Amino acid sequence: MSATVRLPGGPLTLSGAGRDWATPGERFTGRVAYAAAHVVADPAAENVPGAPPVLDWDATLAVRRRLWSYGFGVAEAMDTAQRGMGLDHPRARELIRRSAAEARAAGGAIVAGVATDQLPAGPASIEDIRKAYAEQLADVQDAGAVPVLMCSRHLAATAGTADDYRDVYGRLIAESGAPVILHWLGPAFDPLLSGYWGSDDPARAADTVVELIAAHPGRVDGIKLSLLDYDFEVALRRRLPAGVRLYTGDDFNYPALIRGDEQGHSEALLGVFAAIAAPAAAALRALDHGDLPAYDRIFDPTVTLARHLFRTPTWFYKTGIVFLAWLAGHQDHFTMVGGAQSGRSPAHLAELLRLADAAGLLPDAELAAHRARAYFTTAGVAQ
Repeated sequence: MSATVRLPGGPLTLSGAGRDWATPGERFTGRVAYAAAHVVADPAAENVPGAPPVLDWDATLAVRRRLWSYGFGVAEAMDTAQRGMGLDHPRARELIRRSAAEARAAGGAIVAGVATDQLPAGPASIEDIRKAYAEQLADVQDAGAVPVLMCSRHLAATAGTADDYRDVYGRLIAESGAPVILHWLGPAFDPLLSGYWGSDDPARAADTVVELIAAHPGRVDGIKLSLLDYDFEVALRRRLPAGVRLYTGDDFNYPALIRGDEQGHSEALLGVFAAIAAPAAAALRALDHGDLPAYDRIFDPTVTLARHLFRTPTWFYKTGIVFLAWLAGHQDHFTMVGGAQSGRSPAHLAELLRLADAAGLLPDAELAAHRARAYFTTAGVAQ
């Protein structure tokens, strides 16, 4: 079988580099690392825009078992899983329960998103938003996952001041049976979250976050930050109280942020880890052993891929995640809930294929080429 694919920019022969990535069987010791896992749609169902999502549960849970096998924790029912972009609340709730049960069986770590997406789109009162959050918080804790209090589109639309955020989050933190993880997702990922934490100025918003955490000592495990701003993340990390983690969600600058500096480092809760699990695990294992040159060497080629994967419009990065999972043989098709496989162009996916091969993400070059030829044939590129 040939490993050559004709792409919109010319032919590419895949190398199959990376087929020997090791699979560590235990969690990392130097960093906490969660991979935000995607969902696998049922390709025989009506997973078209606007239709209720139908998942292939066996394949979806297999994605999570693979991540645990590499040493990652799983971040469940967050944006990588198409939460708020095809995955509705009933399916998200079921997903959390199924994944938490799998985590117990596998001995894997799991955190899960708490949101307000059971509310109808449109205006909602602050009290209705708080109750929606509280309902999902109880569900996540009942399932046995660590809660991540996700940014809420409803709260962004309704909150008038930073005090509204302090009130809603403060009551949730107080009600939680265990420490929670906060969540700050920037408008690059979701434009409806502009002005979150009560200000369009990130510095003023950060003041609110730090005040909220300080007001609840021992009740906040950390905060996931996805603003794609290296300097801002480092500055916020240095302001957090002792023992409160900053989980980087910066899919552009993650190697440097996780590596850290003389004043500390970020932990990880990343969507890109779903795509680069094998090399990321090797890099983090090198970091555990103090081998910084190997850490840098392994991660460096993944950064170019990640920046392409998450390019504007960033929220369609999930299309690339699933495309790579299909090419690498981790699932059998390129169908997504809500028809989101159409979210990226053939030209974008062609470049993603090149970068994935260079980063060692396609262990079976012939399989990847066979599947890529099928896709690009339907896109009008004769093979």
